[in-house]
Amino acid sequence: MGRITIVRSMTALLLAGALAACNGAADLGDPAVPLGDFNLSHNIVVAPKVQKVPLGRDLDVEVMTTMLRDAVAERFDRYEGERLYHFGISIESYFLAPPGVPLVATPKSAMIIRITVWDDAANKKLTEKAHQITVLESLDQGPLVGSGYTKTAEEQFMNLSQNAVKQIENFLVRENAEKGWFNTSVPAAEPLDDSVSDPADEVPAAPVTAAPIAVAQAGAGR
Repeated sequence: MGRITIVRSMTALLLAGALAACNGAADLGDPAVPLGDFNLSHNIVVAPKVQKVPLGRDLDVEVMTTMLRDAVAERFDRYEGERLYHFGISIESYFLAPPGVPLVATPKSAMIIRITVWDDAANKKLTEKAHQITVLESLDQGPLVGSGYTKTAEEQFMNLSQNAVKQIENFLVRENAEKGWFNTSVPAAEPLDDSVSDPADEVPAAPVTAAPIAVAQAGAGR
């Protein structure tokens, strides 16, 4: 997806009021959405070329990858299907909103990730190319006060991680309904050994992009 398309997509989300109204982890106390025979094995998160949007808060890369990996485990370790699947996720870019001016400029945090899904038994990728997800922060602090005033950088990124993982689940549910990804009668295999390529190696590096700037600018223009 090109830079112009990404910016247009994020602008459309803002205009449509698609900012999450609640935290992406709000449904974790409910039964897991059915995903057939899904059972997550490798949960790999990397950020080799992550881009921080200027003016945003800093956060250590290891902290980010750990938080996102933990959020993935929190949601997907609930699934106990009979077939193994693997995630290779890369964090492409992020913007953690700094304090703004209430009622005037309330920039919103944002993140872009890419995910590749592997079927272990079939030893193949289910995603022909890495699926890109653009995620925005929740509005649990209210629409007029930016999270830069109410949350630390770690809290902001945790919110983004939980929202991103919820979007991953929505993507998997949609693909399973349309393509039957996790509805298969093929016997499950043993976990991948060291001779099989790492799912993270299949997550291509995205071109340098500052797409989340659109979110910050949109917030600043409120």
